[in-house]
Amino acid sequence: MTFFTRRCAWTASGWTLFLLALAAAPAMLDGGFELELLSKVMIMSIFAASLQLLVGCTGLVSLGHAAFFGVGAYATALVAPQAGAANLVATLAFAGGVAMLFAVVIGLLVLRTRGIYFIMVTLAFAQMLYYVVHDGKGFGGSDGTYLYFKPVVGMFGKTWIDLADGRAFYWSVLAVLVFTLGVLWVVMRSRFGHALAGIRHNEQRMTASGYPVFVYKLASFAIGGALAGIAGSLYAFQYGFVNPELFSWHQSGNVLLMVILGGPGFGGAIAGALVFVLLSDWLSELTKHWQLIFGLLIIVSVAALPLGLTGGVAACHAAIERLCVRRRGVPVKAAPKEERAL
Repeated sequence: MTFFTRRCAWTASGWTLFLLALAAAPAMLDGGFELELLSKVMIMSIFAASLQLLVGCTGLVSLGHAAFFGVGAYATALVAPQAGAANLVATLAFAGGVAMLFAVVIGLLVLRTRGIYFIMVTLAFAQMLYYVVHDGKGFGGSDGTYLYFKPVVGMFGKTWIDLADGRAFYWSVLAVLVFTLGVLWVVMRSRFGHALAGIRHNEQRMTASGYPVFVYKLASFAIGGALAGIAGSLYAFQYGFVNPELFSWHQSGNVLLMVILGGPGFGGAIAGALVFVLLSDWLSELTKHWQLIFGLLIIVSVAALPLGLTGGVAACHAAIERLCVRRRGVPVKAAPKEERAL
């Protein structure tokens, strides 16, 4: 068994244990606050994974990804009934579809730019939507708007699961997270995903090879926007209100920090979201100047782990493997080129 094969086995085992731990968390936790906090971690993980598709898989560093998060949240608030519970699946599909539509329209414009210009244009569009919602009469202004009922899961007028129960909502969010990871896994292992990897590494070569680079980038931008909209919809359902701050550059910066802190891969996005949410919640209880401490910790972590949390774990695991191999007296062999490419 090569090092690459062992690493894949460890990765699969880690994902399995992680998802099983999340599924078993409601049985191990007593209060509702812990479940609500873990639900927020999973929602932010979906949000971070959607940005990872752009940043880590396509090479598109966006500072306006909160636009689609906010669109999904407001779409949920506007379509949800005022005197009853909304259908979770239908609402998530609607919010994701609206966010995807916005992503396609915005992508047609912003994807014509590159580098720092792309970053600034995406930020400009997010801020434009912020002020539209902030000043628009039909969106509740700066106070936002409220959702008075938790959603339900059902069909044909029959309610199968009432998500007013905290555990039921938690498991629903977990199911959406697993669905999101499944979609991203399929995408990245398809020919489309391989094309995105090629665009990230060398866009000019992909263009010269005859690939429709703009179409691929637009499709990636649209999928990322749709998943961010689904995360925004879940966020609106969890907290029962939405406001223009969901579109702000702070939100875009936070999710980008999650991606940077976590490192490469969708596992990195989840790790970054987990550390970001838990650490910010813990520090905010210690002092009102928690953001200063939090910023210093982020700087130290990025300087110490330039490849993020998952990159640091992978480097430690590789070092341990090499040490064990040397102690057994077996020469270390590099993985074949096709394995290293994976």
